[in-house]
Amino acid sequence: MLDLLRARWRQGTPTASLPAAGRGLPERFRGLPVVLEPASPGAAPQERAREARDASARATGDERALPSALVTAGEDGRPVLDLGACLFSPEEAGASAAGTIAYTRDYRLASSTREGLISPAGEVELARALDERMRQLFGRSLRLRSVAAGSCGGCEAELQALGNVVFDLARFGIQFVASPRHADGIVVTGAVSRNMRNALELTWEATPAPRIVIAVGACAISGGPFRGSPEIAGGIPPGLPVDLYVPGCPPHPLTLLDGLLRLLDRL
Repeated sequence: MLDLLRARWRQGTPTASLPAAGRGLPERFRGLPVVLEPASPGAAPQERAREARDASARATGDERALPSALVTAGEDGRPVLDLGACLFSPEEAGASAAGTIAYTRDYRLASSTREGLISPAGEVELARALDERMRQLFGRSLRLRSVAAGSCGGCEAELQALGNVVFDLARFGIQFVASPRHADGIVVTGAVSRNMRNALELTWEATPAPRIVIAVGACAISGGPFRGSPEIAGGIPPGLPVDLYVPGCPPHPLTLLDGLLRLLDRL
């Protein structure tokens, strides 16, 4: 027992505080994608957007090209970055018709709106706090029910990591509960398969109002790599109002923590 106490004393306090953006994270960390160099002005906007989607075509001859819909055409036809569809893979970076895309070490990615994740250069409209009435009802705590609606398990692993001694989500009064009837909201992961859509909606209905919805990961936001499949809903159905979008494949625990604390106005 004394040996255990001595070892614990030497370890110190492993719980981490939120680092400044870009600091304390390894070089290989893939955070906020940005456009380093704008696209050439020579081509038509629609053509540049199409070429951007095709820029990372695999050598197998797959004409669908990009592994995600990170680069899309905006309303004016110009290429934009959709972080809600980003898989944070090397194939999405490099030179394309949208410009040279690179990943930074900025983990702050969560937004209150779907549109806040879409911009020409990769900027994010960071999450806003819930309105004052909701914050008064929830206080400084939050109880959440996790719903894996057709996921690979990656996002759930990162959610589970939030409870370890490094991130210690409970110190902020945020906890996951077993029943939606004890929850203030639901955390949705996965592309929402046909078999899970009804279960997701029933879980939402069982959560007492007022309630919130948090979309975690590219699949829950846009369908991720399964986008366009007839077997999925392509993310959270329109009937469920989302209060927080946390992009990633999967999101880093710091990204999750940053979004949750912004939602509670704790930053």
